[in-house]
Amino acid sequence: MSLGNGRPYLAIPGPSVMPDRVLAAMHRAAPNIYGGPLHEMTASVVADLRRVARTTAHVAIYIANGHGAWEAANANLFSRGDRALVAINGRFGEGWAASAERLGVAVERLDFGRRAPAEPSRIAEALAADRTGGIRAVLVTHVDTASSVRNDIAAIRRAMDATGHPALLAVDAIASLGCDPLHMDEWGIDVLVSASQKGLMVPPGLGFVWISDRALERCRGSDLRTPYWDWGPRADPAEYWQHFCGTAPTHHLYGLREALTMLLDEEGLEAAWARHRALAGAVWAAFDAWGREGGIALNVVDPGHRGFSVTAARIGGGGAGRLRDWCEAEAGVTLGIGLGMAEPGSAAYGDFLRVAHMGHVNAHMTLGALAVMEAGMRALAIPHGPGALDAAAAAIA
Repeated sequence: MSLGNGRPYLAIPGPSVMPDRVLAAMHRAAPNIYGGPLHEMTASVVADLRRVARTTAHVAIYIANGHGAWEAANANLFSRGDRALVAINGRFGEGWAASAERLGVAVERLDFGRRAPAEPSRIAEALAADRTGGIRAVLVTHVDTASSVRNDIAAIRRAMDATGHPALLAVDAIASLGCDPLHMDEWGIDVLVSASQKGLMVPPGLGFVWISDRALERCRGSDLRTPYWDWGPRADPAEYWQHFCGTAPTHHLYGLREALTMLLDEEGLEAAWARHRALAGAVWAAFDAWGREGGIALNVVDPGHRGFSVTAARIGGGGAGRLRDWCEAEAGVTLGIGLGMAEPGSAAYGDFLRVAHMGHVNAHMTLGALAVMEAGMRALAIPHGPGALDAAAAAIA
């Protein structure tokens, strides 16, 4: 007998849980794409994308996932032979570096491991050593979706400024937008990338790039851009179709319009940040209690370096993999794989998992997922400390 029948809960770090209101907004006939309400709605979406990133920057929307948003940023930031400095502390920092490299960009990697944030001083040292100013941009994840490490973007910007180096700062906020505090203009971010399927609660399919005036001007001559990826017409379209280099992603836009209304006008962005912080705290409290016995531990030791949207953890002896299988088959809860923490097929691959608490998630969903995980640990005889659910409830209370 399985207790997994009923509505499943996808507690993975994207695609996240989609509100019924978002799905309902998308469930409609195709609109006129040549004028009228769709054009007006798109203008309101662009304005609210600025609000959610706390910026007055230009916005380019792509029919793409997060990898597409990386490529859009790379294709406009760089010319062939340009150099990029990439701070890496997870699979997605490495992925962005590899994306740039495959386009012909010379990439210098600063690897900070998988459990700690980037050190601004090391970034500054690398820039100071670049006496010719050949590094066009520094690429860094705000929260790496795989490791759950959160980088201090404001501190990185200050360190960059102190060197006097002209490099642009490009930030991946795919896992953090709408979940963790993020201030594009205040933090001095030149290029920001994100996507629809995580904190914005919309199905995968939309990638976003925000571009500062400085970045737009500095990158006008970049020769990697192609007609589709060129952010110029998208950021300042003379005609509506140029927003998307063709037909608009109409139904994604309807869903995004509803999601932004929920996030910005009903809950409020700062309240959403606080909700994500509280739900993350409940997950951390549970793992702290479980970790008093057995090989259970959070990936990031310092709470100040953890993202609020997803938590990466280790349950040794293959316990994480067995627990993931049990939770999905027996209780209808799907947890994330430990992406990039060990090679697939290796003995350690089954030791890692991720618990997402991003987007359309509330207290009973997070507490329920934790209760299911404890039930699975008991069913599978995975050693764990007591009191995890009490600790999580206390954190919520």
